[in-house]
Amino acid sequence: MSTDESASTHDPVHDGDRRVGTGREGTGAVLDALALAAAPQPDNPRGRPSVKRLIQADGANLVTFTFAPGQSFPDHSVAHPITVQCLSGELTFTVGGETTQMRPGVIIHCAERITHRVDCPDTAPASSVLLLTMLTGERH
Repeated sequence: MSTDESASTHDPVHDGDRRVGTGREGTGAVLDALALAAAPQPDNPRGRPSVKRLIQADGANLVTFTFAPGQSFPDHSVAHPITVQCLSGELTFTVGGETTQMRPGVIIHCAERITHRVDCPDTAPASSVLLLTMLTGERH
């Protein structure tokens, strides 16, 4: 790789209401996850967050969950290992009876088929965004 290639930066570009870009020569994608996340739906009758899949790519799927205060994603498990990262606001992540407070920058790894849940405290800001990375290992 030349010095010019390693020093290049890729700023996401506006595409309507989306912020996306592409990596060099189709090698990947650049996403602004906060700009792409769905708006919170505080009146969702099931009390669940808004969900938006950002990308389904080789090895991983990226999904955002936008919580309004008081919303939750109750106990569940998934078939793949995951990471979850708080992008904005505040959330709690519970796995194995242990609850972790999540603020922007906190990342948690969870093995496959482990029951976990996410809650947004009633005292949280109007919108709290969680980025889920499903580590699928699949090729697309």
